[in-house]
Amino acid sequence: MALVKAGIVVLDCAEPEKLAEFYKGLLDTEETEANANLVEITGVAGIRLAFRRDVNATPPSWPRPENSLQAHLEFLVEDLDEAERRIVGLGGRSLETRGAHGPLEERQYADPAGHSFTLRLRPSTAPKQD
Repeated sequence: MALVKAGIVVLDCAEPEKLAEFYKGLLDTEETEANANLVEITGVAGIRLAFRRDVNATPPSWPRPENSLQAHLEFLVEDLDEAERRIVGLGGRSLETRGAHGPLEERQYADPAGHSFTLRLRPSTAPKQD
């Protein structure tokens, strides 16, 4: 029997309630736990994220080297443009990544608290059309 039953990614931030709202809107999740210092959300696909209050939280500076990448999330999407419009509408922002390595089917963003994340184009499962 496994000792660990589930994992939760926890992001430190100054305002967990506001950051939870951003990710609830992005991932279509619901709030499953909340107290004075933590808000947890869970999605239908089993995605679990929590946001912990840290009044001294400093936003990551990625892609700059100082205080760089503290955590990195990746989400698979079917339409990058549609996802970007939703992210910006929720208060996120695109990260300029000139010269970034990797496929063109991904884009980098920051949530309202400055945590970086990547949207990656989900490969189509439909058969190729000739």
